[in-house]
Amino acid sequence: MANNYKFKGVALATVSETALLTAASDETIIIRSIRVTNNTSNTPTISMDVSDNSASAEYTILKTQTLVANTAVELLTVPLVLEASDALKVTMSATDATHIGISYLVITWLNLLVFQQKMLMRFGK
Repeated sequence: MANNYKFKGVALATVSETALLTAASDETIIIRSIRVTNNTSNTPTISMDVSDNSASAEYTILKTQTLVANTAVELLTVPLVLEASDALKVTMSATDATHIGISYLVITWLNLLVFQQKMLMRFGK
């Protein structure tokens, strides 16, 4: 099986913390891009957290960033990894129309085991 490259779009119109993306128990997700578009003339703020299942903790990765009116912004400068059962969550300051686009790679445990076997066969260790 090949790794799966995916895109998820979310039209967010709530101030409640919302899980945008959750890794299944048998997968790792590598997020390459989180693009947020503010479709209004207002300037809401956005915060993002990662719920780390293995640590039973939540970590803030973006705290109260103001979104400029009628513009889009890329939030990631480096990849973000979600391990098994981790979740990416977002909280907005207003119910304005905000679109979030996430580009990511899903690696299932089966794919990881196949990759490891290929590397062992190739390099003999």
